[in-house]
Amino acid sequence: MGGLRPFLHLLLYSVIISCNSGSSRQNLEEQIGDLFAEGKGTFALAWKNLDNGDSLLLNADTVFHAASTMKTPVMIEVFKQAQQGHFNLDDSLIVTNEFYSIVDSSTYSLSREDDSEGQLYNLIGSKTTIGDLIYRMIIRSSNLATNIIIDLIDAKKVTQTMRELGASKIEILRGVEDNKAYNLGLSNTTTARDLMRIYEQLASGDLVSSGANQRMIDILLDQQFNDIIPAELPEEVKVAHKTGSITAIHHDSGIVFLPDDRKYVLVLLSKDLTDFDLGTRTMAKVSGLIYQYVISAK
Repeated sequence: MGGLRPFLHLLLYSVIISCNSGSSRQNLEEQIGDLFAEGKGTFALAWKNLDNGDSLLLNADTVFHAASTMKTPVMIEVFKQAQQGHFNLDDSLIVTNEFYSIVDSSTYSLSREDDSEGQLYNLIGSKTTIGDLIYRMIIRSSNLATNIIIDLIDAKKVTQTMRELGASKIEILRGVEDNKAYNLGLSNTTTARDLMRIYEQLASGDLVSSGANQRMIDILLDQQFNDIIPAELPEEVKVAHKTGSITAIHHDSGIVFLPDDRKYVLVLLSKDLTDFDLGTRTMAKVSGLIYQYVISAK
């Protein structure tokens, strides 16, 4: 029976699509537009089918606070610098919780209670590998791991690499919880189009090296926050993705792998959410619509 459920799920989607003409491009855009209008916030979408080039962009150049989606560019820079021989992912770093504001170099620390990955705080004063920090940074969105890594690689170099990849509006200025910088409007930013560009290159194997690309994808596949892009997809569909959220902001971005080896990139960003849960459900429904459209077009 377990093997029959995914088949029935796909069959149900196919029936729905054939009955309501949901596979048409115009209908897809109208349905997404209606959902965004009801979502009580500002939304952006960037989608690209990597098998036939079909794409959809809505508010794709609107600038958003990047929240934790910035951790994917940070990971790319780590693998790039490792490839260049600056360090090895098996090298160890001391786990510290003292960082410097980009405003005035004053020190600040992170709070375990405000971090979605608390276990790393148990290692303060001891060592762990760069690879372990990257893994925690992506799958549980560890802020502490992120700041330790940014101190290693330099935020400016992350932005420089993004420019080289054609992402013209991703700005990585600082680590997480630099409140002095935040209060001055100095935050990491992104657009849906820029995130789509870097994930497209990651999926195509055009970043760093084939081995590094696959390792990054494998890390993203272990993502533990799955309430947007994967939420309404069948279990056999795999998503390599990175989320991000702060007050009134919720994002998801990544690569969707279908069982038949087709894949697409999807980025969903939101801000000004007056109902965070509604905004989250809205984007999950949009992800489901994109999936239905893709499988119906086979």
